Amino acid sequence: MGLVSEIERKFRVSHLPDLGPDVAPGAALRQGYVAIDGEVEVRVRSEDGDCTLTVKGGSGLVRTEVDVPIDTARFDELWVLAGERTIEKTRHRIPLGDLVAELDVYGGRLAGLAVVEVEFASVDRADGFEPPPWFGAELTGTPGWSNAALARDGAPGET
Repeated sequence: MGLVSEIERKFRVSHLPDLGPDVAPGAALRQGYVAIDGEVEVRVRSEDGDCTLTVKGGSGLVRTEVDVPIDTARFDELWVLAGERTIEKTRHRIPLGDLVAELDVYGGRLAGLAVVEVEFASVDRADGFEPPPWFGAELTGTPGWSNAALARDGAPGET
């Protein structure tokens, strides 16, 4: 819990990789956006039953994030406030050397969409990262591709 800076690059997956035996089964995620105001968003997330309330600020490569654990009852109360600003996805964590690629395969109204994000310890490390070919086009900082925007509007050009 607490305020952290998140340094992350995001890509639209061109083709799903072979996950292989070293990749654990994906985690089921539900995210609901309780409030979205410019570059600030408040969301609730359930990941295989572990629930958090998150406030994110900023856009692009470096963002501010505060995570607060909440219980399932509080998640359910806040989930209702998200209305239709929700997403469902399965997250696969794929080792990339000393990094981890988080492959999100969406369900529900975003079914068929897959993106991948990688978090970095520094901007220099993020700038020097060479993505594997399956990552596809970079989406970092591209309007309409944040999870909040996907929950609110659907995928750009596909709604």
